[in-house]
Amino acid sequence: MAVTVSLVALFGLVLFFLLRSHSLSTGSAFTAAGFGFFLASTGAAEPINQLAAALVDAIPHF
Repeated sequence: MAVTVSLVALFGLVLFFLLRSHSLSTGSAFTAAGFGFFLASTGAAEPINQLAAALVDAIPHF
């Protein structure tokens, strides 16, 4: 678990700097995929899924 959280933090930090510097390349795509892969295996996956479902449900009410 600790290794997974560390990798999520690492990929998140790298992805943040890649997006901030506007460098879109194969490397940033790999970083984003790695970040999503490791984030899905943490305890944050369920709240993120619930938030996404709530946002999708709220769209028709606007």
